[in-house]
Amino acid sequence: MGEQRTLLAVLAHPDDESFGIGGTLAKYAAEGVRVVLACATGGEAGEISDPSLGTKEQLAGIRERELRCACDVLGIGELHLLGYRDSGMAGSPDNDDRRSLVQTDPAEVAGKVVRLIRQVRPQVVVTFEEGGGYGHPDHMAIHRHTVAAFQAAGDPSQYPEHLAVGLEPHVPEKLYFTALPRRFFRGLAQRLSALGFDLGRLADFDWESMGVPDELCTAEIDVSAYVDIKLQAFQCHRSQLSPNGPFSLIPPEVRWDFMGTECFSLAGSRLGPGQKPETDLFAMRIG
Repeated sequence: MGEQRTLLAVLAHPDDESFGIGGTLAKYAAEGVRVVLACATGGEAGEISDPSLGTKEQLAGIRERELRCACDVLGIGELHLLGYRDSGMAGSPDNDDRRSLVQTDPAEVAGKVVRLIRQVRPQVVVTFEEGGGYGHPDHMAIHRHTVAAFQAAGDPSQYPEHLAVGLEPHVPEKLYFTALPRRFFRGLAQRLSALGFDLGRLADFDWESMGVPDELCTAEIDVSAYVDIKLQAFQCHRSQLSPNGPFSLIPPEVRWDFMGTECFSLAGSRLGPGQKPETDLFAMRIG
């Protein structure tokens, strides 16, 4: 196959690319894959860990600069900003902002993703799983819109206005969801407890139910050679690195050990079934 391998990641906020699948993005970029990132919102509803970085009103600009820094570190060659407002955590007033992702017509958002799929023509598309990792409304929304776009991008009757500007239908080979398995959190809790770490310092973690069922991890990508790059990308997102957050509280040697593998769930494929777990998102399926 002579065509360049292309991976399109469709995520919700600046920092999702680093904190979630940064190792995978860095690995494929280093291997010559065309890595394209679509970020749906500006992250305006996030916190500012260090007030010296700027004000709440400046946060969107701060986070865009942080995102571009992380893309440079990870080797992401193309960044597309979809332009929606951060919807905030579930139940927050930001949910009601008319500019927010969750308030936008789903057909409009899916149409932007369809256009991007037809433009960059990826073999592999990656987005969040249905629950968005931890229930963030924007994560769940971009999951729905990306699934709809994956299904529509190859249909010439969907968004025919794209054809008028030369964007032909395109059917990606695979759709993957991020899949942080529950065994990750169980193992992390056990390791921290063995070191005498007070798990109560991470009160937001539900150690038994966080993540997806282990069997949904159908692809395991070895990113051990890229953990250092992933950690460098973390540091780009200074505004989101709270001294009381998990990435600051967990001992460095523990973080390193648990970042060496990133999991995904195969959600759609036009290739045949194959062995599990996969170790390459671009692997041709056996069948």
